[in-house]
Amino acid sequence: VQLQASGGGLVQAGGSLRLSCVDSGRTFSMGWFRQAPGKERELAAAINRNGDSTYYPDSVKGRFTISRDNAKNTVYLQMNSLKPEDTAVYYCAAVRSAYYGLVRSSYDYWGQGTLVTVSS
Repeated sequence: VQLQASGGGLVQAGGSLRLSCVDSGRTFSMGWFRQAPGKERELAAAINRNGDSTYYPDSVKGRFTISRDNAKNTVYLQMNSLKPEDTAVYYCAAVRSAYYGLVRSSYDYWGQGTLVTVSS
């Protein structure tokens, strides 16, 4: 399984970015994690295999939206109202289950990270 993440970049506070993650053809439950410098990797959003259940931590709730297009084997993370504290390397991850996990160890496959930098 290969996961290819893209869409990171530099944006001003209050701006938006959309990240994409393409998998190599299988349909898994997916998560977007992020890791800021000097901090632990944390879950930013997750979606189940069917796309009818999602999870967001309080830190991004109402600002981030995870979605998927299974026909394109792609999961998206729409990030709005970005804040400097959202600056991190963002990773997509897949779990071989109909349900997403909430912790890093739940995930079986990882993509390379994509850097999101939010300037104040």
